[in-house]
Order: sequence, then C-alpha cells, then structure tokens
Amino acid sequence: MKFGVVVFPGSNCEMDCHHVIDKVLGEDVDYVWHQETDVSRYDCLVLPGGFSYGDYLRCGAIARFSPVMEAVAGYAREGGLVIGICNGFQILLEAGLLPGAMLRNTCLHFICCFVHLRVENASTPWTNAAAEGQVLRIPIAHNEGNYTADADTLRELREQGRIILRYCDPEGAVSEEANPNGAADNIAGICNEGFNVFGLMPHPERASEELLGSTDGMVIWESIMAHHRGKG
Repeated sequence: MKFGVVVFPGSNCEMDCHHVIDKVLGEDVDYVWHQETDVSRYDCLVLPGGFSYGDYLRCGAIARFSPVMEAVAGYAREGGLVIGICNGFQILLEAGLLPGAMLRNTCLHFICCFVHLRVENASTPWTNAAAEGQVLRIPIAHNEGNYTADADTLRELREQGRIILRYCDPEGAVSEEANPNGAADNIAGICNEGFNVFGLMPHPERASEELLGSTDGMVIWESIMAHHRGKG
C-alpha cells in the first residue's frame, strides 16, 4: 500500500505520520508538497496536523486554495481514501469535502491532552479493526476543534452513520463533561457520504507506539490497510 502525506507550509505533524506509516506499519509513503497536482499514484492520502499557512485567517482557510487540494478533491470524487487529522480535518471542511465548520474551543484555550473516544460506526474503511462502542484513548492538540453544523446536517450525519467518533468518558458514556472543546453532539470525527473521506481532531499518529502512552491509534491505520486489502 502506498500512502501520500500532504505537506502545507506550516504543517508540523507530517513527520509523525510519515514515521508511523514507514517505521511502524512498514508501508510505502511519500511526502506530497502542496504544489503537487497529481496524486493518482497513492492508495491513501493523509492531510496531517499543524498550522497550515500559520492559520492566521481561519484554520485551513488558506490551505484549501493550495494547488494540491484540487487534485485531492478529484481523487476523493474517484473514491480515493483521504484522511484529515486535526488541521487536516479543518482543511477538509474548508474545502467542502466534509460538511460543517470549526469554531474555537469553548474554553478559548489551546488544549493538548489525551481524550477518550467512542467508536460509533465500525463498518468504515477507518474503523473496521475496531468494535462498535469501543473506547479509544488518543490525544488531541488544538485551539479550534469545536465542530459545528446546522441541524439538518447533524441529523443527516446521525441517520447515515457518518459520525465515526464521539468524545466520551473512559466507560464510553457521551456527556458534556467528556466533551473537551464544545463540539456539537460530542463529534470528534466524521465521514463524507461515500465514507472514503474521514476527518478527525484526535491524532492517531501520536498513539501508535507504546512509548507514546497509547497504541489505540493503530486501530485507524490497521483499518485503512485492511480495507485496502479487501478485508475491512
């Protein structure tokens, strides 16, 4: 399987993603500079976290105009797998590849900590290695992760099983207290209608080795590979 990790000016998690794919998963991976216009050689594209273009306007709002994003949109329309992590999720929203928008965290502070996530749909390319209702422990690190959408969009996400991850407590209970940033419906990750585009605020690449304090992020990577091999 061949991964492409898209790098925007200001990205800072691309090396973490590259490391996990190359050294932990043992898969082929390239960096893809934001000026690239052909991504057809990849089996999965990763939009990593960071501060694309400094996030000076609105997180991801400038990155969406990078030349590579037109190629990413075409790749997604053809059914290609695209995962956006943290800033990558924000870019997917700004590009219209996922519905909704991000607000600042309700506490108005940057948050960097481990959170618990409940797997809401285990029948996707991103979560097939998990069990429905499984609780994952994966870190977040963001200032603008308060997902929001209008009522109709939230209803569609719920009815179509496109809410993939929700913030919860260690026992799996979804509550206001377990919601670190005020996200609507405790949403931590969603998919598009085709389930081939996935955005999430937590960082699975930071929970993929024992020395990082959790390996729960491996569920995401292993699901992607299982799906590619026709097993998930």
